Amino acid sequence: MTTLFQLYLRLLKGFIVFCLAGMVVLVFGNVVLRYAFNSGLTMSEEFSRWLFVWMTFVGAIVVLHENGHLGLDFIVNALPRPLRRLCLVLAHGLMVYATWLVLAGSWVLVSVNSNSYAPATGLPMSLLFGVGLVFGLSTAAILLWRIWLILTGRLDRITIIDEEAAALHQAGVK
Repeated sequence: MTTLFQLYLRLLKGFIVFCLAGMVVLVFGNVVLRYAFNSGLTMSEEFSRWLFVWMTFVGAIVVLHENGHLGLDFIVNALPRPLRRLCLVLAHGLMVYATWLVLAGSWVLVSVNSNSYAPATGLPMSLLFGVGLVFGLSTAAILLWRIWLILTGRLDRITIIDEEAAALHQAGVK
């Protein structure tokens, strides 16, 4: 199961790269077309906006898995173990609730916009709002798995990744 999830995360990271590259090509290409040839792609702005939305939500999934979001882990980690576990379960429970709100709202938006189409690309608007479903299901799985690990005692602290501190530690600087 772990290797399947790692493959899923690798696929998400590749999709993020695809979205970023697509945005660069579409926006830069449209700028060149407008200034050099006095024309442009009508779908460029709309599709690059969609890629940005998808990249943001998919990136949030990856960052959640890697504990890269902002946090004050030193406060929770300074608490005694039972209180720390209680705070972690409570925090993850609140995050699951927020994820549920995103998931439910996205489901409504997908179903309402199933027969609506984007003006420039002609793509179904449900594709744009479908990212909330992908985000909601993925983050719910990550958060529920963490709650299970906390309740079974296999996880009792969350360490926020600090890339600068990790690089200094790796270089031997204290």
